[in-house]
Amino acid sequence: MTGSVPNDIAGRLQRGRDRMFTGRAAELAVFRAALSGDEGAPAVLFVHGPGGIGKSMLLRRFAAEARAMGRPVLDIDGRTVQPTPEAFEREAGAAFAEDGTVLIIDTFERCQGLEGWLREKFLPRLPHGGVAVIAGRQAPDAEWTSDPGWADLLYRMALRNLSPDEATALLHAWGVPRHSQAPLLAFTGGHPLALALAAAVAVREPARTAQWKPSMDVVATLLSRLVGEVPSPLHRRALEVCARVHMTTEPLLRVVLGDDATVMFAWLRELPFIESTQDGLFPHDVVRQALEEDLRWRDPDGYAELHGRLGRHLFEQIRTSPVTGTLSAVRSFLFLYRDDRYMSDFNSWREAGEVRLTACEADDRDRIRSLAGEVEGEESAALAGAWLERGPEAFRVCRTARENKAVGFSVWLQLTEAPQAFHDPVAEAAWNHARATQPLREGEHIAVARFSVTSPEYPKISPVENLHQWRTLAEAARTEGRVAWMYVVVRAGTFWTPYMASLGLHPIAERPRVGALTYTLFAIDWRVQPVWAWAEEKTRLMLSHVRDRSRTVQADGAEARRGTEFTVLSRPEFDAALRDALRGFFRPQEWSANPLTRSRLTAGTNRTLPQILTDAVEGLRTEAGGEKYYRAVSRTYLTKGMPTQQSVAERLGLPFSTYRRHLAGGIARVCDALWRQEIYGDPAPADRPHPAV
Repeated sequence: MTGSVPNDIAGRLQRGRDRMFTGRAAELAVFRAALSGDEGAPAVLFVHGPGGIGKSMLLRRFAAEARAMGRPVLDIDGRTVQPTPEAFEREAGAAFAEDGTVLIIDTFERCQGLEGWLREKFLPRLPHGGVAVIAGRQAPDAEWTSDPGWADLLYRMALRNLSPDEATALLHAWGVPRHSQAPLLAFTGGHPLALALAAAVAVREPARTAQWKPSMDVVATLLSRLVGEVPSPLHRRALEVCARVHMTTEPLLRVVLGDDATVMFAWLRELPFIESTQDGLFPHDVVRQALEEDLRWRDPDGYAELHGRLGRHLFEQIRTSPVTGTLSAVRSFLFLYRDDRYMSDFNSWREAGEVRLTACEADDRDRIRSLAGEVEGEESAALAGAWLERGPEAFRVCRTARENKAVGFSVWLQLTEAPQAFHDPVAEAAWNHARATQPLREGEHIAVARFSVTSPEYPKISPVENLHQWRTLAEAARTEGRVAWMYVVVRAGTFWTPYMASLGLHPIAERPRVGALTYTLFAIDWRVQPVWAWAEEKTRLMLSHVRDRSRTVQADGAEARRGTEFTVLSRPEFDAALRDALRGFFRPQEWSANPLTRSRLTAGTNRTLPQILTDAVEGLRTEAGGEKYYRAVSRTYLTKGMPTQQSVAERLGLPFSTYRRHLAGGIARVCDALWRQEIYGDPAPADRPHPAV
């Protein structure tokens, strides 16, 4: 059908659409060039993008501009035409009747099978000055770009979300007050359909705008328009995984979907609202949000189960990945907690690829001293240089991905004794606090995130600062069991306090001063709450919708801490408790009073104290000459009916003095073996619990 003079209703309809049209200046410029027919201008525009991105709105604007220039316009809707060459020819045959006709084909994904025929048979027959605009969810196939004949004739137009300024202009056109726009912009990310739906609700119910969240009606509309029909529950689960994680890879998908991961990854990759990068797949923001809101509302248990499974996997990735992959694992793990206010306020995942963390090289030394001096003063620069001379392996340098420019550095100190080579008030404050509160045990060290220096060209929250934070968690997880106290050093002030408190780190009383700057040290004892227990609690609090406000509110939060905070025992205390546990092996009423049940050895694991003792005693048999120790300990403590040590010695056929020597040696070996587990962790990682629901 050709254009005609609009009646009053049609005119009002067009004026309303014009009022709500915003942005797309680059796309309009390309279309106007095509209408001009200048040399080199395209003759076919292929517009593509996910549902709700504004393709139909843009096509209506194209048609209005073409008609205003007196060009005949023919509109074809892929939803109403039969997807055969014959049917399409009948609908679009008028395009050949007049020079300069503008053919507009919307919803082309409904007749995508005609793409090859359209390219080879139909479009080449358009008359002089003709322009075709094709719009659909799928991008044009590779045949267009591989054909040199189409190279100058086709323009591929991928539609994206509106820019922040364009999105703000659209909300203003809807009548949403400026002070109410922030939550709507945060949810929609500039997606035109989501903006329109959110604006309609905001205008209708202005009192709800300040705490605006999409209603389930809005979510349902978005899912039907953006995602459409999903082939099966398996496909739905694949989408939910993709929405939950930062980047979806086939191995990650396999954690949830098993052997179906390969097929599902290929399916996800072809969806128009899924982007592909070198790190994996991710959905457009508004699709991610809608899928998440829908799953939380529709199946909260399924949401919790999915989060728990992904959290366990990603946390284990932090612990076991090569050093080069740990920061990526931390980034992915923390992304699961993005709904936490402080996690989202103090972390930015979008610009993660702008900078990278590398080992310190000899050529970096002058730059490190220069950055330290520029940001923290010459006194701190001198200390950074002193630590650099003592151990350059503690330094990591942040470099820009493009220029390879050093724009920051961090230092992770591992101290087993007080700093002595030079005077560093910050490191000394950490050491003094640890010694005064809960001293180190053999094999342990304290960790100090001593420097986290970012070039002044970056704001406080930046990709560089994110790398500093992510490295801290990675280092703590990788040295789990050996790190006792951990201290994160920041300039004195209140900016970082809420975030640190949300992570369970609390400021120590001493405020060391270096040069003109005063520092705050935020501390946590990983022996009292290991990193995996910390992650477990973060999961529990998030899933119970408890915002982690410095860990002091809500009874269930206190109960969670009681389940994951450990007693820190000295070696003499540990050995004494272990001897008591052996003596009380067959008296279960005494187990709960034994401090070992609140130590790292047992608390929060899948093994009971008697199981751990049994395994340790059995382990004596694997040692050279260990059979004699095994028999003495097992017959004395793990066998019922042996009332006295004299009777055990007689049963074993040993002189009492020999038996006593074997028993003492066996107990000492059991104590040593279990102390190593207390300090360095469980030798059987498969038994260790991970962050769980």
